Amino acid sequence: MGEKESAKIHALNGQPDPTGSGSENEGAPARSRGIYLLPNLITSGALFSGFYAIVASMNGNFEAAAMALFAAMVLDAADGRVARLTRTESAFGAQYDSLSDMVAFGVAPALLVFAWSLQSLGQVGWVATFIYMACAALRLARFNMQDDHAVFVGLASPAAAALLAGLVWTFTENAPRSLGPDGLGAVALAVYTAVVGLLMVSPLRYWSPKTIRLAGRVPFFTLVAIVLAYAGVMLDPPRMLLGGVLIYAASGPVMFFLQRARRARVAAEKKSAETR
Repeated sequence: MGEKESAKIHALNGQPDPTGSGSENEGAPARSRGIYLLPNLITSGALFSGFYAIVASMNGNFEAAAMALFAAMVLDAADGRVARLTRTESAFGAQYDSLSDMVAFGVAPALLVFAWSLQSLGQVGWVATFIYMACAALRLARFNMQDDHAVFVGLASPAAAALLAGLVWTFTENAPRSLGPDGLGAVALAVYTAVVGLLMVSPLRYWSPKTIRLAGRVPFFTLVAIVLAYAGVMLDPPRMLLGGVLIYAASGPVMFFLQRARRARVAAEKKSAETR
């Protein structure tokens, strides 16, 4: 194959000519390979929801900000599914999704709780929110380095954001939007925010929804359970969503201590058998 033919093939593939040879198109920019529209469009929707939550928090519209974060979670779960189903996964999409997650599940929830309550604590408030935001960044960086996503190591950032947004939504639904906890309530919220952040960088293992196969067959009663769950959420969205994500967040520590107890029991039984 001649040098001109090699240069032409690499130009069509959007790659530079490794031979460095000149041609009639020398000096022209390499042709872009483009990006997939559909999954990145959904990711853009999640990014917009996170940005809207920030603006709403700054304007004191805390309930709308919390709902926007839950909308971002739905869109974040959808973009990866759509990419896999349509075979439009790409390195660009993965990086764009990670940056969107940082805004929607790192910065936006931190600003939400700070504007709602923690600003009353001064330095303590912004330190607590910074711990959460920094842990979200570390969690996303560690997630990008993992090859196996069948199990989450550390609480996923969307779930962490739901813990904060669900709490704010629950307490502002029937109260003035400018009203937030103060005094001991603000101190408790600061500790809660920092603990949620630390859960994201903890070694605790959590079940990953990525293991669910939507195209597979499931028992009939699985669909019935999903319908009942939808009905429960519709009855009282903020409290039901917060309760569900609290149970999920608690599953990591519970499983950790159960596994430790099981290992301790097995070790004790083995030691007892050896002494007989």
